[in-house]
Amino acid sequence: MKRPEFWLIEEGYFAQGYQLICGVDEAGVGPLAGPVYAAAVILPRGWDAPYLNDSKKVTEKRREVLYEQITQEAVDWAISWANEEEIDQINILNARMLAMDRAIHKLTMEPDLALIDGHWNRGIHGPNQPIVGGDGRSASIAAASILAKVSRDRFMRSMAVQYPQYAFEQHKGYPTKLHYARLREYGPCPIHRQSFLKKL
Repeated sequence: MKRPEFWLIEEGYFAQGYQLICGVDEAGVGPLAGPVYAAAVILPRGWDAPYLNDSKKVTEKRREVLYEQITQEAVDWAISWANEEEIDQINILNARMLAMDRAIHKLTMEPDLALIDGHWNRGIHGPNQPIVGGDGRSASIAAASILAKVSRDRFMRSMAVQYPQYAFEQHKGYPTKLHYARLREYGPCPIHRQSFLKKL
């Protein structure tokens, strides 16, 4: 199930003389709790793996396998985040961009170009190009989406141990019926995004 078309975007920039291209994506914009995570990934040119795709279109089990493949075989990769306090202070859009910028600058190698998932690049420092729908069109961005999603899910599972009353392991902080029910019963905990709860 490899998708060679995933390299068309990168190949276009390689042809322009760029050499180190990283893909950047985030996970966790919509949840009521926890940080927004981001990852930046520089893949070997032409790298591919079965089931590599936008993390939302990959099963949890396959995401875990891909996470191990990507972290072992990438030229460079980094993961960062913006926490719930930062989200409340600067809003989720700005926090999303902050997390992505942090991930880029945590890379050991400085990329020539960062491909940013989406149409927005405000707050990204250094050469970059927004790619609308990039997590389904670019291998590098798809790989970043996998790392960001798996990292955030692992964090929320750890929070489920610390705050078992919210069952974070079942909904990862997303606004499900179960999550709303637990919020009504117990109120928010320290990792809830207060700015997301104003209408509750």
